Amino acid sequence: FCLMAVPGKVAAFRLPPLPTVGEIIKLFRLKAQKQLSQNFLLDLRLTDKIVRQAGELKNAHVCEVGPGPGGITRSILSAGVEQLLLIEKDARFIPGLQMLSEAAPGKVRVVHGDILTYKMEKAFPKHLKKNWEDEPPDIHIIGNLPFSVSTPLIIKWLENVSKKDGPFIYGRTQMTLTFQKEVAERLTANPGGKQRSRLSIMSQHLCTVENCFVIPGQAFVPKPEVDVAVVRFTPLVQPKIQQPFELVEKVVQSVFQFRRKYCFRGIETLFPESGRLKRTEQLMMTANVDPTLRPFQLSMSQFRNLCNTYRKMCDEDPGLFVYNYREELRQKKMMRNLQKSSSQRNQSEEEDQL
Repeated sequence: FCLMAVPGKVAAFRLPPLPTVGEIIKLFRLKAQKQLSQNFLLDLRLTDKIVRQAGELKNAHVCEVGPGPGGITRSILSAGVEQLLLIEKDARFIPGLQMLSEAAPGKVRVVHGDILTYKMEKAFPKHLKKNWEDEPPDIHIIGNLPFSVSTPLIIKWLENVSKKDGPFIYGRTQMTLTFQKEVAERLTANPGGKQRSRLSIMSQHLCTVENCFVIPGQAFVPKPEVDVAVVRFTPLVQPKIQQPFELVEKVVQSVFQFRRKYCFRGIETLFPESGRLKRTEQLMMTANVDPTLRPFQLSMSQFRNLCNTYRKMCDEDPGLFVYNYREELRQKKMMRNLQKSSSQRNQSEEEDQL
C-alpha cells in the first residue's frame, strides 16, 4: 500500500497498479462454474456501492466470503480496512487473491476453505470483542454469495446470532451479503406480503434486516437468470422471540409447511397423531392465534406467542420436542407397505394351494 497525501484530508489508501479483475480472469483462465452457481461482478462502481452499504470500514476488520476473482476485495481494501480475511473454497481463485495480498502487505489473509465449516470464533483479534448490549464491534462480514450456498449459510449464521457464537462471539457483528432478489424479498417481507416465509421470521426475530439495493443480472458475468439484491443484517440486542433457535425454527417450519392452507394445518404437525386435534386447539387458544389465518398473515408477536406456548407444552411433556411429523409419516408408509406385501404373499399362497 502507498499513502496518497491529500491536502486538508485524511490520507487514503490506494492499491498499487494491478491487472484489472477482467485481466486476472483471463490471466488465470478463470471461468464461472455453473454447478457452483458462480457469477462474477466486474463493475468496480457496483462493488464500491456494495462496500459502502456496510458502513464505515476505515481501520475495521473484515471477512469477505467467496471473493472469487477479487472485485469486491479491491473495494474493501480501498475503504482503508485494518485487516481483511478472505475465505475462498475454489482453489482456482487463490493465485489471483495472493496477488492482491502481496499488493497490500500485512493487510490480507487468504484462506483456502469452506465458509460453512470454517471456525469463525478465531477469525479476529480478541481485543475487538464487545458486550452484546454495546454498539456492534468493528468487524464486518461481506460477500457476493453463490446462490447455492446463500440460504443454508444465512440460516447457519442466524443460529450463531441466537447462540452468540461463531462470528458473533465478538458481539453484534454486521453482515452485508448478496442474495437472489426473491430470497432478499423473503428475508425482508412484512406480514401479509406474498414473500413472507420461514426466512422472514427467522431473520427478523434476530436481526434488523435491510434490503439495500438491487443489482440487475446483466451486471454479472455470466449473467444469471435473476436479479441480485444486497441485504444488510445487524443483530438485535434482544431477539423478538426469546426461545432457543431449534424451537423457534421447528415451530416456524411447521407453520409454513402448508403455506396456502389455514395456519392450524401446519401447527397440527407439531403433535403426534394421538391427541393431535386437542393439543392443536390448546396451543392456538393459549397463544391467542386465529386458526383460520394463513401462515404469511401471522405477525411476529403471534409467532412469539406460539413459540412460548409450545415451549410450556414441551416442558410439561419432555418427549414432545423430539416428535417428528415426517418420521411418523415415513413409519406409517413402511407399515402400509409391509401389510400390503404380507397380504399379497398370503394371496399367492392361497392361489398355490388352490
